[in-house]
Amino acid sequence: MQTTTRVAVIGGGVVGASVLYHLTKLGWSDVMLIERSELTSGSTWHAAGGFHTLNGDTNMAALQGYTIRLYKELEEITGMSCGLHHVGGITLADNRDRFDMLLAERAKHRFMGLETEIVTPAEIAKIAPVTNIEGIIGGLYDPLDGHLDPSGTTHAYARAARMGGATIQTHTMVVETNQRPDGTWDVVTDKGTIHAEHIVNAGGLWAREVGAMAGIYFPLHPMEHQYIVTEEVPMIADIVDAGGEHPHVMDPAGESYLRQEGHGLCIGFYEQPCRPWAVNGTPWTFGHELLPDDFDKIEDSIAFAYKRFPALETAGVKSVIHGPFTFAPDGNPLVGPVPGVRNYWSACGVMAGFSQGGGVGLTLAQWMIEGEPERDVMAMDVARFGDWISPGYTLPKVIENYQKRFSVSYPNEELPAARPNRTTPMYDIFSDMGAVWGQQYGLEVVNYYAQEGEPAFETPSFRRSDAFDATAREVRGVRGGVGINEVHNFGKYRVTGPRARAWLDRIMAGRVPQPGRLSLTPMLSEKGKLIGDFTMSCLSDDEFQLTASYGSQNFHFRWFQQHAEDGVTVENISDKRNGFQIAGPKARAVLAACTLTDISDMRFLDVRRMTVGMTDCIVQRVSFTGDLGYEIYCDPMGQRALWWTLWNAGQPHGMVPFGMRAMMSLRLDKHFGSWMAEFSPDYTAAETGLDRFISFKKNTDFIGRAAAKAERDKGSARRLVAFVVDADDADVQGYEPIWLDGDVVGFCTSGGFSHHTGTSIAQGFLPVQAVSDGLRVEIEILGQMRGATVTLTPPFDADGARMRG
Repeated sequence: MQTTTRVAVIGGGVVGASVLYHLTKLGWSDVMLIERSELTSGSTWHAAGGFHTLNGDTNMAALQGYTIRLYKELEEITGMSCGLHHVGGITLADNRDRFDMLLAERAKHRFMGLETEIVTPAEIAKIAPVTNIEGIIGGLYDPLDGHLDPSGTTHAYARAARMGGATIQTHTMVVETNQRPDGTWDVVTDKGTIHAEHIVNAGGLWAREVGAMAGIYFPLHPMEHQYIVTEEVPMIADIVDAGGEHPHVMDPAGESYLRQEGHGLCIGFYEQPCRPWAVNGTPWTFGHELLPDDFDKIEDSIAFAYKRFPALETAGVKSVIHGPFTFAPDGNPLVGPVPGVRNYWSACGVMAGFSQGGGVGLTLAQWMIEGEPERDVMAMDVARFGDWISPGYTLPKVIENYQKRFSVSYPNEELPAARPNRTTPMYDIFSDMGAVWGQQYGLEVVNYYAQEGEPAFETPSFRRSDAFDATAREVRGVRGGVGINEVHNFGKYRVTGPRARAWLDRIMAGRVPQPGRLSLTPMLSEKGKLIGDFTMSCLSDDEFQLTASYGSQNFHFRWFQQHAEDGVTVENISDKRNGFQIAGPKARAVLAACTLTDISDMRFLDVRRMTVGMTDCIVQRVSFTGDLGYEIYCDPMGQRALWWTLWNAGQPHGMVPFGMRAMMSLRLDKHFGSWMAEFSPDYTAAETGLDRFISFKKNTDFIGRAAAKAERDKGSARRLVAFVVDADDADVQGYEPIWLDGDVVGFCTSGGFSHHTGTSIAQGFLPVQAVSDGLRVEIEILGQMRGATVTLTPPFDADGARMRG
């Protein structure tokens, strides 16, 4: 057996085989796959084999599109058949909300180049005659949908990898993974030890157990899943005899997917009375077995399916496939470098392996070989979960995700499972004030405050929700007086040491501030893509505070660790430093009443240590609301005392609490961008306007400098701009196409209603040559064309007099 390799891929399912192939495709031939049994053992062999492009995240949809297009390439490379059936597929909508979701997805597909289309009930009856269209109001047709042979496809990946130089070692069980001091790994198997530079955990059902060998917890859990294959169905037999194939049908109302299988049908269910499997760990002896049939849990689903697809009722059952699939808490894969563990990579939780496996393999290979993937993959980045996650959290979230697999996914929906989990000292105080809670990165965050007589929960919707009036009230409170909001949902990092300034100068593209000042700066990848949007505060010559997105802290801290230097200590203090922001024209008066420190000379972008009431704080003059404001940080142990100090001082000035719904409305007034909306690894600083914060004058060769300078010299092809939208009852959410002269020329990044101006505002990308103030375009919102006007001047405090005054 080979005893050294550059990469050891553990797991021989479709995902492991895809990773192996893509590593060879991108130039690494000294790679090995280790499988304890045969290829396809675990979940791959019993998968239904369906594939589709529909996904709420556009980058995931693009990777699924790549996966589907890859299969013909694999057949050409290897001469093997993947058993491809490109039959197309229809997703049904039986109510307005489901149809709104399909309209939103179709709109996204326009600028992605996907040829989906909205179809009427009559068209559905012709395309998919097995469907009873009673109660159906429309559907989304995707010509790329289809199915394949799971075993043949996996072996095609494997053969293509071998042709590229890869080694595949089957019937070899990994029993230990031990890291050497130089960061390489000893992979101990029952046939000997393999020394590898990198490990890829593609363990599938055993990913938890493989991770545990290295002391890593992967938030995954297997769920039982059941589908049925029927005997011959006369309608299907007639279609086959005529040389045709019946398309896939996804019926979210019935929690089912259906496709042709020979002369019969295959139907699977995501039933509500679902069951987790192997709660205490996947047995190593499990492999090519199935679970006992369990019709009881899908009894209601079958009854519904008989009504939607009447031909099933008289069809005999040919076989029942009941096996486990592995899910992450949000249903997306876990891919990328594991934070805090050198040279350990994840390719786990890919429950839709034949839709996503190719994209996962490509992404991981690019990441390993080129240093970063070509597109933003935050939706499946293993770093999207933090150290706080536990098996007790994972299990109920996985169950919830399974049950909602075919449910409507609303832009404002807050899912209830495993909540509340993580809270700050303010949770009970805010709850008593009527807080309606959301969550970010497992942390409870106030969305808005409901008053007596208002709903205690926001109703999910694609349109303006029942939080509209409460949000408007909070916005008025901030703009007219002063508002207070917790700053717990900022990621925070303490950077100290004699080389702290020099390190930040290299890591950040912007100017490093002097003591007592702060600056705004992008953080760039080597290719010049945005990987962070930071506030950098200098507390002394060798101490700095960084703040950024709370939900990206594991992502950002991984980057800091990968670029660590001697003489610099970086600490993630996101939950060790908390506090509040106060914003509005009365904010200065409130703060002045709470401290003995003279703040009359505190300028915009100043930062000072001071005592506020009884609490020692770090106070910086900046606010995401775009108004006069201060961020006030303290030890969480003193947060409640700080609250009462600020709250009591604010009452004479009409202080109101405000949540994230108001925050997102307020930032639109200033055309401020938001992380993972306007700013993400898909975009560059120049495209988004963040290049104004890059310091090309500094002598440091900061990360991404060459790429950023090249783009500055060449110019960007597109530009982020704001629009005033002629909206009705629905505002831009993100990824809506922008039309000009009958063509799609761009897309929206985010939007909402500006309660201060009484207008609907959106942000999005247009070709640079098309940008002009007052330009009229159309934005497609839920299938309706809405006029929109480019506005290059923010409607609030355009000259910054209030924010900076």
